[in-house]
Amino acid sequence: MPTLDDILEHVGEFDRFQKQTFFVLCLLSAAFTPVYVGVVFFGFIPEHRCFSPGVAELSQRCGWSLEEQLNHTVPEWDGRGSSYNSRCRRYEADWNATGVSCTDPLGSLVGNGSTVPLAPCLDGWVYDSPGSSLVTEFDLVCEDSWKLDLFQSSVNAGFFIGSINIGYIADRFGRKFCLLTTIFANIVCGILLVFVPTYLWIVIIRFMQGLVSKGCWTAGYILVTEVVGPEYRRTVGILYQTAFSVGLLVFDAIAYAIPHWRWLQLTVTLPTCFFLLYYWCLPESPRWLISQGKNDKAMKIVSDMAKKNQKKMPSHFEDIKFEEEDCGKQKPSLIDLVRTPQMRKNTLILMYNWFTSSVLYQGLIMHMGIAGGNMYLDFLYSALVEFPAAFIILVTIDRVGRRYPWAVSNLVAGAACLVTALIPEDIHWLKVITACIGRMGITMAFEMVCFVNTELYPTYIRNLGVMVCSSLCDVGGVIVPFIVYRLVEVWHDLPLIVFTVLGLIAGGLVLLLPETKGRVLPETVEDVENFHRQSAPKAKKIYLHVKTAEHD
Repeated sequence: MPTLDDILEHVGEFDRFQKQTFFVLCLLSAAFTPVYVGVVFFGFIPEHRCFSPGVAELSQRCGWSLEEQLNHTVPEWDGRGSSYNSRCRRYEADWNATGVSCTDPLGSLVGNGSTVPLAPCLDGWVYDSPGSSLVTEFDLVCEDSWKLDLFQSSVNAGFFIGSINIGYIADRFGRKFCLLTTIFANIVCGILLVFVPTYLWIVIIRFMQGLVSKGCWTAGYILVTEVVGPEYRRTVGILYQTAFSVGLLVFDAIAYAIPHWRWLQLTVTLPTCFFLLYYWCLPESPRWLISQGKNDKAMKIVSDMAKKNQKKMPSHFEDIKFEEEDCGKQKPSLIDLVRTPQMRKNTLILMYNWFTSSVLYQGLIMHMGIAGGNMYLDFLYSALVEFPAAFIILVTIDRVGRRYPWAVSNLVAGAACLVTALIPEDIHWLKVITACIGRMGITMAFEMVCFVNTELYPTYIRNLGVMVCSSLCDVGGVIVPFIVYRLVEVWHDLPLIVFTVLGLIAGGLVLLLPETKGRVLPETVEDVENFHRQSAPKAKKIYLHVKTAEHD
């Protein structure tokens, strides 16, 4: 019996039907951006200082400029308010007292030889920002600054828990059902975020959004790769991730136009309501239908595919067999991932690389958001470099291979972080350039770990292996806000030093993995253990398999 891939060769591997499906799913990929990196704009931290009652009246009476007011009334003011005391402490003084001097107000309050004690910001803060963010609305600064870390960690914790459950739903009830239910849940959570009044509820709903949103993106990735022929799968998968990069550009433009976080949240959520139309626009995955024994429904979709692609399906293709049914005899087990030496090495290195890719990717975005330059332009520059990253991958993976480009991308990311940290603050443009180079490197590494992971595990345990290893991506996402937002209080570029170490180690470890270019995908653990001794090109083995099937 023919396989689905055999039939796709006749009805079109990437023609009009697949291109339409690919386009509408790319819209879904782009819409995932505000959930994944939205903290940059939703949680923007503007310059701030304590609100001190009476200061505005005194400034008006004395005729001070804003800079003079800050010099006289803000502790350790250096022109930028970059110290902890200038942001989180105020003078414990009565600025409404009579006889306060306009030339030396502090001296007139305490007398010569004394200092004014400092106190916490009991009356709130003043923010130098025309818009609003979570930080300005809930005063997530100083002693409460960790709450912003928790806001971002909560969505990654949702990713971690949700990806397992959503993966089960996609395998049990189908890709299309999974997509529609998670799209609906994501819309509900996105709208609730606009209206809930308290920080606690925002964190809870953000966690719930994480439960469904990454699973939704992943289900789209699975569906788009399952409706195309094998020759197009890798390219379509990379371009699906590139659609996320397009989403970064659109999100940046919307955030620039709408600097108020609740209106921004509403603006990026409402268009996703149109994704519910996917009920009529998207097919179910024929591969999933075959795996469930629903061959009639699968053939109906294949017939629609042939019609849309203006191709004729050969009459002898009356049935389809499931390509991996022979492998079902082996039941996947977690212990299989570490039972043998090569499998154990692959698993540990892949887990570390998923973790590192997430930490560096999200961390560089967060760090750029608090770097002190123009947040919107810096975000734009760093998003643009993702496009050459995807192009380099497409050009190199089938010519050079996977291992060396992947290792180099990690090493470049780590080295760029180190150089960025060592460049002085007053050469901001150069810091932005090197940070963008690091962003391009880690984008390449992130996209490569996605598909190399599938090439290093045998068929019967491939899905489990990807799920377990990629879960470290979400663990990294939970940790990275604390790495960035806490360490910058010690030294602004200290997170970059941490990223340097992680990236360089990841690049070195990748070189210990076997090269998978031109290799047949392993079917058993024994194949993985003997991977380094394989030399037969994948294309030849597939050719022989197809020829044999035709003679059958």
